[in-house]
Amino acid sequence: MSKLYNVRMQEELSYPVRAALIKDQSQIFTVRASESQRAALASRFALPAISLLEGRFALHHERSGIICATLTMYAAVTQTCVVTLDPFEAVIKDTAALRFVPEAAMRYVSGSDEQGEAEEDVTPDTLDSPDDIPYANDSIDLGAALAEQLALALDPYPRKPGAALPEAASDDSANPFAGLSARFAKPD
Repeated sequence: MSKLYNVRMQEELSYPVRAALIKDQSQIFTVRASESQRAALASRFALPAISLLEGRFALHHERSGIICATLTMYAAVTQTCVVTLDPFEAVIKDTAALRFVPEAAMRYVSGSDEQGEAEEDVTPDTLDSPDDIPYANDSIDLGAALAEQLALALDPYPRKPGAALPEAASDDSANPFAGLSARFAKPD
């Protein structure tokens, strides 16, 4: 008989804050990643480097243990251009609205996929609302939220400024079917 262990994933950037300490007054927290944390995150996100990662969280208590946050993120990352494969520096400035919600209070809109397993439906209301991040044991992790927002803000197809596809790649004569279409063209 095998035992199943539920182990929490180790975060590269962790900044825990007790949710019970967030009361009526808004509180500001600044999270700045150290060099080793930036290196670990760069490895996780397959980036050559992250030279700056900083987030400013404005937190306030909403109700029933829900903590609302406004995150202002600044990052400087080295990305690899998808056209030239050259590394280049990119600056990211982003603002996000987040809600830290106790796990017990999380609402899921139920549906089912083709195999009959439950899944969460995406509705227009959920797309416009702040991201809900579950927390447990009265501890919210601002570092993990900052790392997640960086991952969401990264360009999936980064292009170095001024990089363009070679003309051969955009030339219609390079199309393998161009010769066939000329051969089998219908006369007017």
